[in-house]
Amino acid sequence: MATATSTRRWPPAAIAALTIAAASTAVVLGAQVFQHVVGIPPCPLCLEQRVPHYAAVPVALIVAMAARRRAPRGLLAAGFVLLALAMLTAAGIGGYHAGVEWGFWPGPSDCSGEIKAFGNAGSLLQQMQTTSVIRCDVVLFRFLGLSLAGWNMVISTALAGLAAWGLSRTLHRPA
Repeated sequence: MATATSTRRWPPAAIAALTIAAASTAVVLGAQVFQHVVGIPPCPLCLEQRVPHYAAVPVALIVAMAARRRAPRGLLAAGFVLLALAMLTAAGIGGYHAGVEWGFWPGPSDCSGEIKAFGNAGSLLQQMQTTSVIRCDVVLFRFLGLSLAGWNMVISTALAGLAAWGLSRTLHRPA
């Protein structure tokens, strides 16, 4: 016999949080596939774009479970604000990176612009063997005109919007 708890529908806020967790997981797994299967090495900005998604997954799962258990609105609202900020951060880094790729502005000196001299000639060979520069301003893959950084910006912006929607549903839920 089913209990009231097992047959109760998941609230929209919980579904929004689960969707954010699933999408952030997909973004990170997709990046891993491009890195390890396709062979596209990540630059420093690529790696930075993943960090907000790493943080969003556990937060989103906690928010989903809390929403399912009808936790206090303030707690859920704080969770959705954190998720929105994480996704806006990922979108901002992705937008910055895409701008570097398009040449709209300079990127970090450690992965774009001119390659600096290696120093004296005696240590040149040793430095070349131990130095690996993955350029932030070179696009290795585009899909529908956008690089992976551009797609991260689009996806992260959509997820920030979903977090805002979850926040709205939380604040306007019946008591």
